[in-house]
Amino acid sequence: MRLTEAEFIQGHTRVYAQRNGLALLDQSDDACGFLDSGGNCRIQPVKPHPCSDFPYRWNSPGFKKICRAKPVEVTAEEWERRINAPQKPSPASPRIRFESPKNPSFPRQKKTANNASMRFPQVFAAATLFLAMNSLLHAADLKIGLIGLDTSHATAFTEILNNPAAKDHVPGAKVVAAFKGGSPDIESSITRVEGYTTTLRDKHGVEIVDTIQELCSKVDAVMLLSVDGRPHVLQAMPVLAARKPLYIDKPMAGTLRDVHTLARLAAESKTPFFSSSSLRFAKTSQAVRKGSIGTVTNAWCGSPASLEKTHPDLFWYGVHGCESLFTVMGTGCESVRRGKTADGKIEVVGTWKGGRTGTFREVEGYQGKAQGSLGSADVGGFDGYAPLVAEAVKFFQTHVAPVPIEETLELFAFMEAADESKRRNGAEVKLSEVVEAAKKR
Repeated sequence: MRLTEAEFIQGHTRVYAQRNGLALLDQSDDACGFLDSGGNCRIQPVKPHPCSDFPYRWNSPGFKKICRAKPVEVTAEEWERRINAPQKPSPASPRIRFESPKNPSFPRQKKTANNASMRFPQVFAAATLFLAMNSLLHAADLKIGLIGLDTSHATAFTEILNNPAAKDHVPGAKVVAAFKGGSPDIESSITRVEGYTTTLRDKHGVEIVDTIQELCSKVDAVMLLSVDGRPHVLQAMPVLAARKPLYIDKPMAGTLRDVHTLARLAAESKTPFFSSSSLRFAKTSQAVRKGSIGTVTNAWCGSPASLEKTHPDLFWYGVHGCESLFTVMGTGCESVRRGKTADGKIEVVGTWKGGRTGTFREVEGYQGKAQGSLGSADVGGFDGYAPLVAEAVKFFQTHVAPVPIEETLELFAFMEAADESKRRNGAEVKLSEVVEAAKKR
């Protein structure tokens, strides 16, 4: 499959609702994600023998009730070839015995010293990975700390994590401590802190601490939620020093330079982190990202884009629609032009490598459309906060970021270039230009 273990876990597995193991992602009809429309396994050619031989060479009672795969029969000649193939010495590999099935099309294996058991290093590696992941997932709930109680995300995320009766409850982690934060020069920040603090403390029993260093001493992972992106670098530094896995809410920072600074500091401290809007994990956008309409040739995504004078225009709220756009388009944007829609709203058109185009539009609500080589689909919706919270918990457990940092850096360069295009009266601006300028500041 040409995937690393981390890529396979991130892209093809989910955590059981009971948090007691990993399972393969299912299709919408609950069929295995690797089955095609005809019931054939798409990864049959690369399976190790214990998997590819199922169910002819071995199976378990009632397997047809839980496996929809169309069996791939192994010929008697191939079966004999596998049995008699010489096994390379591998003392570290386990011996696993597979009895021949009671199937007239196969001769029963003769029990000899040479073939009474078979060695499967792939199984050993997979079993080792599973046991490690299972041990991790059986551990006590992760203790989460929050930084920044000036946003409704603080109470919304805590409700999802801490309240088992919540409709969209995500198990596996619990918010146990929080640092208030708040920005005096942003009214929508400082006026909300005390209300959200009271809710967290009185309703959810969250401990309010005086410093971020104290917060880090009490938790396993951190969510940096401050609505103001400007203090994110300073707020993240104690977390990175403590090497606590870190999720940074939108906007990742208040400037493109700070975005790159955060990425550099995280890399230098070897601390896993990611940043994302909740819109990235909407089902429609994720389906397109995973190839439901083939290669995306053009797309537009829209969201509200209210402005905050302390931030670049799209960093504050337009980041939601821009995040959806990059979810379906991926990386490769080279330049942007900023203009206005017919009704005077923000419109930013990006040109991707190969002539693909992606457009952000300021609109009411969250919406969009993508055109691909296999058709078109609606994208850019909002499915609530639970999908993001679930991804954050999975990230805290595995340390595998659900969003490549390269894509996040390009997303913020796209938004910075949009502002530069505005300053140049709609001229085309290359992303590489604004990235270089940010690094020199």
